[in-house]
Amino acid sequence: MSTDKENLELDDDFVADDADDTEAPAEVAKTNLTKRRIIDNLLDERRLNRQISEYDFDL
Repeated sequence: MSTDKENLELDDDFVADDADDTEAPAEVAKTNLTKRRIIDNLLDERRLNRQISEYDFDL
């Protein structure tokens, strides 16, 4: 390493391209999580309905 200070050139285009790529997967993950929660809620509702129908109320 040199002790002299060197001027570094930065590419502004690289930062802009990187920012665009990170936004799209976040939306996909968000929609996948929403779909998964909907499915989980439906399965939970079915399970609870089955338990209610099988429950013996004449205890």
